[in-house]
Amino acid sequence: MSTRDDQNLPGDGRRLDARTVLVTAVVVAGVAAGAAVPTTLGLAGWLGTLPAALWVLAGAVLLIGAAAGADHVRWRRTRYRVGPERVELHTGLLLVKRRSLARERVRTVDLTANPLLRVLGLVTVRIGTGEHGGDSTLELDPVTRAEGERLRRLLLERVGAGSAGGHREGELAVLDPRWIRYAPVSFVAPMLGGAAAGAVLQVSDWAGAQREVIGWIGDRLRDTPLLWTVATLVLAALVAGVVGALGLWVEMWWNYRLEREPGGTLRVRRGLFTSRSISVEEARLRGVDLVEPLGVRLFGAARLDAITTGLAKDEDTGNADHDTLLPAAPRALADRVAADVLREAATPTGAPLTAHPRAARARRLRWALAAVLAPVLVLAVLGALLTPVLLWIALGCAAAGAPLAVALALDAYRGLGHTLAGRYLVTRSGTLRRSTAALERTGVIGWTIRQSVFQRRAGLIGVTATTAAGGGAYTAYDTDASEGLAFAAEAVPGLLEPFLERVPDGP
Repeated sequence: MSTRDDQNLPGDGRRLDARTVLVTAVVVAGVAAGAAVPTTLGLAGWLGTLPAALWVLAGAVLLIGAAAGADHVRWRRTRYRVGPERVELHTGLLLVKRRSLARERVRTVDLTANPLLRVLGLVTVRIGTGEHGGDSTLELDPVTRAEGERLRRLLLERVGAGSAGGHREGELAVLDPRWIRYAPVSFVAPMLGGAAAGAVLQVSDWAGAQREVIGWIGDRLRDTPLLWTVATLVLAALVAGVVGALGLWVEMWWNYRLEREPGGTLRVRRGLFTSRSISVEEARLRGVDLVEPLGVRLFGAARLDAITTGLAKDEDTGNADHDTLLPAAPRALADRVAADVLREAATPTGAPLTAHPRAARARRLRWALAAVLAPVLVLAVLGALLTPVLLWIALGCAAAGAPLAVALALDAYRGLGHTLAGRYLVTRSGTLRRSTAALERTGVIGWTIRQSVFQRRAGLIGVTATTAAGGGAYTAYDTDASEGLAFAAEAVPGLLEPFLERVPDGP
């Protein structure tokens, strides 16, 4: 990766891998090839097929050459160095950028390799402090895999960082291919189905054949009743969504492995085509979040997320499950992995929870019915003024929506709970996305107490623990007022008491 001259001149630092120019040329060539066909067809009407193809080829060659040349300049003008106290990156030709991070503030060193980088034995290294903003991250794109591993070990090395305890190091969890059965029941499947339908219409529009595609579908369903037509289209979209969800799961989680490394680092490795390596310092771990989306929960499964400081999500990783330690897996396994991750004999996410008052159930029922009946009322008014068809639609929506709303409201109430389990406070809430968060009590930096007018009349409050880790706030919704305050006061003694009103013992 570094030349002999660079080794003799350590002040100049090291270079990125020279094959970055090849990577850029191949990527731009792929983009140019994808754009060549529609561009050629568009120009053929004016210039003829052969001249149009020659112009497109010349443009593609020029584009690839310019991109490769620019990346060659970037490679020549980029140096990085890991010193005793700072990580430095210098890059730029006319406007030289010099950026550095203090080594003691480095919290993440993540390695990513797309298929092309994997073939060449290269990785992209992203070094971050866990803070928000572009100045908190340095990216080395690309270096060899061996160099990436060296940097990861070097920068995450912490003397005495390992926590005491008898929990094993090495492998904590490994992929079970049977977990793929949870992919189709997630909310990703219907979204991917809708996206597939939209993509078909968009691509056909680009090709100028959207009318023909719609006509072909209409011919196939011409003699089918309207209800069955809608059902067929929805089923086709769902099938496409299921296939897409399965493919996305395989790409994201194949080769998954969760390990604890010596020195106190949790490492998640995963990915079929694009490999990813994500490291979480145990010193920055503040708890775990057991997440159960409705479909996954019905099959007795849950995923496990880390509640940690210094794991910022940037625009490249914000949608890549960057904080997920375990994908959707059987609930018992998720609880066991949570205990191993937290170095506890029993997981706090499985502790018995304090139930919330029945007034909390009434609030959820009222809100759920209001959410369903408000649009029904609008349709009914419009139906009375315009057409009786809207009245029938309103009746159908009420008949189908009200029972579903009640069922979800009751499920949301059953999901409410909170407790203290050893070093952790535990809160649970949600129905479409149920979350059981176990937050280290020492990680709580403040409390937020909320009580609306309606909550005051019902004797309820919302108690939110604020923290610098994870989502930043974890709430016990609609607790009994006195019980919720006692829960907060006991969880972090001395933090809330100065703000509580003392009630005299006697007259």
